[in-house]
Amino acid sequence: MDPAVALVLSVSCLLLFSLWRWNTTRQKLPPGPMPLPIVGNILQMDLKDISKSLTKLSKAYGPVFTLYFGTKPTVILHGYEAVKEALVDLGEEFAGRGSFPVPERTNKRLGIVLSNGKTWKEIRRFSLMTLRNFGMGKRSIEDRVQEEARCLVEELRKTNASPCDPAFILGCAPCNVICSVIFQKRFEYSDQKFIYFLKLLHEAINILSSPWIQEKHNPQSEFTPENLKITAADLFSAGTETTSTTLRYGLLLLLKHPEVAAKVQGEIEHVIGRDRSPCMQDRSRMPYTDAVIHEIQRFIDLIPINLPHAVTKDIKFRNYLIPKGTTIITSLTSVLYDDKEFPNPERFDPGHFLDKNGNFKKSDYFMPFSTGKRICAGEGLARMELFLFFTAILQNFKLKPLVDPKDVNITPVVNGFASVPPPYQLCFIPI
Repeated sequence: MDPAVALVLSVSCLLLFSLWRWNTTRQKLPPGPMPLPIVGNILQMDLKDISKSLTKLSKAYGPVFTLYFGTKPTVILHGYEAVKEALVDLGEEFAGRGSFPVPERTNKRLGIVLSNGKTWKEIRRFSLMTLRNFGMGKRSIEDRVQEEARCLVEELRKTNASPCDPAFILGCAPCNVICSVIFQKRFEYSDQKFIYFLKLLHEAINILSSPWIQEKHNPQSEFTPENLKITAADLFSAGTETTSTTLRYGLLLLLKHPEVAAKVQGEIEHVIGRDRSPCMQDRSRMPYTDAVIHEIQRFIDLIPINLPHAVTKDIKFRNYLIPKGTTIITSLTSVLYDDKEFPNPERFDPGHFLDKNGNFKKSDYFMPFSTGKRICAGEGLARMELFLFFTAILQNFKLKPLVDPKDVNITPVVNGFASVPPPYQLCFIPI
């Protein structure tokens, strides 16, 4: 047989088989575009802006639809109602962790982020209990964040109002808070060991191996040295990168909107003054500042499509049958940018979280930390850090861009599954 004819026949058979397979499963799964052999629907996606692609597809197939990334189906949940119904109302059934190939090679599905089932439940419970014992959720942790905020301010003073890229300094602060919780010690920002530690976080997690060595003889234990190392790595990476990126992006937005920064500084002057450091009790009396921080988190949409979930058993969801183990992607963008809840969502506007009287307004659509059983374990600490770090910086400095505010570029750079701000410089002018 001619090689060209054989190739055509092979491809035709593959296409027919793929069509037959898709046809037999689509009656059970939610609707979606027909996948191509081997690659699935990948070629129909804009990988530089997955959220935009999901929004476009949701208009054609509704808030619950199916895509194939390769040969395996993935169910997409788009919009507040679908996301809430799955992650909150059916939280246990949607509490699995979906396929996440690249980090799985390193983490081996251990730790608190990528684990599943009994391992995840025990490690999460252990992590939360241990962190509480170390001060999480208590006044002692606020003292540590306040101390780090003062150190952050002093480090920014050393820039002498000269242009600087704040990325490294803003990364040090939240990392030091985690260090103070887990290691009971913070580090000077100039400490070479700390600098090396920031670059190689996985080196330091060996410290957590020794205290739990009573467990090494228990073959059923989830608290193996490797699992504990990866759990510690999860805490450091999640506790450092997400907060520092939000701080960095937040300062960029304030450079773009100096009128917002000025209003926050006016509220700081009125409520806190200059004779003491900000504390968490101040937040209830600072509705505008609270609204600005919430709007920063909403607007930057840090993790647009969330970490993948999976269903823990066969489940009927909105008249569709989703088999156990199916990966679930929840579009947080579709919730944070809902135009009914947040009018003109593409616009940075603290008014999204203020009522007509200027009081802070909560929103169920505020899900930057996800929601349900897999909500970020460090949400409380992150909220505290963002409030205390932002207020400490704005209490002590005026932010000066190197270009006219209207020319400040706030377009996100998509890096993997996260949206990060473009590199920039600014001047911290002491007040």
